[in-house]
Amino acid sequence: MWLSPVLLLLCLSGSLSLMGPSSVTGTSGGSLCVRCQYEELYQRHKKYWCRGQYEATCEKIVETNGEEKEERSGRVSIRDHADKLTFIVTMENLTADDAGPYWCRIQTTWFLDALSRDPAVHVNVSVSAATGETAGRTTCGAAPATFPGLQSKKNLSSEEVLTYCSG
Repeated sequence: MWLSPVLLLLCLSGSLSLMGPSSVTGTSGGSLCVRCQYEELYQRHKKYWCRGQYEATCEKIVETNGEEKEERSGRVSIRDHADKLTFIVTMENLTADDAGPYWCRIQTTWFLDALSRDPAVHVNVSVSAATGETAGRTTCGAAPATFPGLQSKKNLSSEEVLTYCSG
C-alpha cells in the first residue's frame, strides 16, 4: 500500500509526539478526565487544554507550569505526571455547554516562531443527560495503547507505521 509522503508525515508527527483519546463522554453534573501521553522529550514543557474547532485558533482553558502540580481554572484542572509521560485534564460539574471540540497540546513554540507547531491531539467531548445511576460519576478517557517504538525507541518499518496509523 502506498501512502503519500505528506499523509505519512502528518500521521507520524501526531502519533509520535502526543497521543490521547479521540473522544470522551461524561454525564451532566458529573466529571470526566482525559489522559494524554507524550514523548520524554516534552517532560519539562508546558501542557495545556484548549477549546475550539481548529488547533491553531483554540482558546486556552488551563495549562501546567512545566511542574508536577495541579493547575485549575474554574471547573477544569490539569496535572502533569512527568514520571509517567502523561498529563490529565479533569472537567467537573459538566453541563451540556461543555460538549464540543477540545485539544490536548504541548507548548513548544516561541512567540516569534510562526513556522513551527505545538503537538496537539483533538478530543471531542460529549455530555449526556444524567440518570440516577450515572449522576456524579467520573469518566476517564485514556490515550490509546502506546505507539509501538515510542517507549522502546526502536526503529519501525513503514509497514508497522502504516498499520498503526490506519487504525
